[in-house]
Amino acid sequence: MGDSLKKQIALLPFLILICISCSPKEIGKEKPNIILIYADDLGIGMLGHEGQQIITTPNIDRLANEGLRFERAYSNMLCAPARASLITGLLDTHEDRFQITSGGAYKQIKDGGASYSDVDKKINDALSPVPVEQVFLGEVAKNAGYVTGQFGKLEWGFSATDNQMKRHGWDHYMGYFDHQRAHGFYPPFLFEDGLQVAIEGNTLLNSGKSGEPETEANFKERWDMEGKAIYSQDIFMDKALSFIDDNKDNPFFLYFPTQLPHGPVSIPKVHPDFENDERLTQIEKEYASMVKLLDDNVDQIMQRLSELNIEDNTIIIFTADNGHEIYYSKEGRVLKPYTNMTTGERFDDLERKYYSESGGDVFDGNGGRAGLKRSNLQGGINVPLIVKWHGKIKAGSTSERLVANYDILATIAEITGFKNDYQTDGMSFYPELMGKESIEHEFVAYSSFIGPALITNDGWKIRTHLSKNAFELYYLPNDFREEANLAEKYPAKFEALKAKLLEACDGDFNNGLHSYRNYVRIQ
Repeated sequence: MGDSLKKQIALLPFLILICISCSPKEIGKEKPNIILIYADDLGIGMLGHEGQQIITTPNIDRLANEGLRFERAYSNMLCAPARASLITGLLDTHEDRFQITSGGAYKQIKDGGASYSDVDKKINDALSPVPVEQVFLGEVAKNAGYVTGQFGKLEWGFSATDNQMKRHGWDHYMGYFDHQRAHGFYPPFLFEDGLQVAIEGNTLLNSGKSGEPETEANFKERWDMEGKAIYSQDIFMDKALSFIDDNKDNPFFLYFPTQLPHGPVSIPKVHPDFENDERLTQIEKEYASMVKLLDDNVDQIMQRLSELNIEDNTIIIFTADNGHEIYYSKEGRVLKPYTNMTTGERFDDLERKYYSESGGDVFDGNGGRAGLKRSNLQGGINVPLIVKWHGKIKAGSTSERLVANYDILATIAEITGFKNDYQTDGMSFYPELMGKESIEHEFVAYSSFIGPALITNDGWKIRTHLSKNAFELYYLPNDFREEANLAEKYPAKFEALKAKLLEACDGDFNNGLHSYRNYVRIQ
């Protein structure tokens, strides 16, 4: 992040200057532990309590039944900007956005072609210095006296370093620095607390990433287990549970960015629920098993908290980085690029919007919404958000508060008692957890590959398709599928929201146009 962003942050009228000073009485006698489970590409429609009909998710459903479920939670349409917004508390439509590095840097570590230190230096040299006043997710907990740990798909990528992990406030970490390598589940090496760690029995330099869509060749490659000894998610679960064990007597913040259920599809075995399910193809059974494993992992965490008798003093936050993506495509079922299975026309996110019934998605992973990951339609940015705090948060409650992923930093800052001033686009939703009124967003905003979108607190949404010079207006309470463009019917509302969207994009709609071309290249 450069100096120009610092100046912009100071000038933007909708940025909020926060000074947190919570009393022990407000939070409790002890600072609560915090566990943030961050699912990868988990569509909101994949969860039982959100209407999923094929896959049961009893443990995530239990979180919802025992905690608070936000019905209007939003995140970015893609992994990297979503994780950057989460970790920085900043939206991704600023002129000078947070820096995202290109992927593949750690693929250079092979056959002696480059060392870990060589790649680490290349990445650090390519990045601009971080402003000293910049605050990060792990940092707010660490500075408030918490032990911090992160295990899985580390930071926002696509290539990260130990220097970033330390600067962002993590005491302990293990996982993938390179998010392209995280598309495979059998890594030959990972990174832990500044060291490159070999994973015995995993020998494939691409981490065992298989091809998609489903073909005979890809199926054979996926189930060829030569060089695939240890599944990465098992490693991360062991690390997460050990971290909880080691810090049961200290306030801790565990950030658990899983790989599940991001593809390409990879699972050690098909879950018994799906072995004989005639509704599903083989690859659909395997993908469903990845969702089941995520649900089982949530259960493992909750069980460990109960065994250690720290459940009452631990807040669990469950959410996802972006909307639904389909990794189980197969000819005659789902086609990529996404295609209407009846007409043969490709979806374009404007005249021909993706819906599950026309796209062939047996799971309806976006829960009836239009669009998928990478889109500014609801299916790309509307995500699950559940918070459980046993005995503190009313069980089975729901909230219509408008919430953004960049609110989580401010929320954790308030929970932990972080006392420094800091700048953020987010607003703490901690009062909402406690059943109290608080200031809410006027709107949330996000970029996408076709242009930005903005959703207001009273349910209006404006979105763009910049290459086609198209703007659309929707009233979501009556039209969550985004089928009735109201721009001509309500011209005053349309123009007012278009002006707000331009403001959120620092005066240029192109700032809300996400592009891989803007990533920092690592040579």
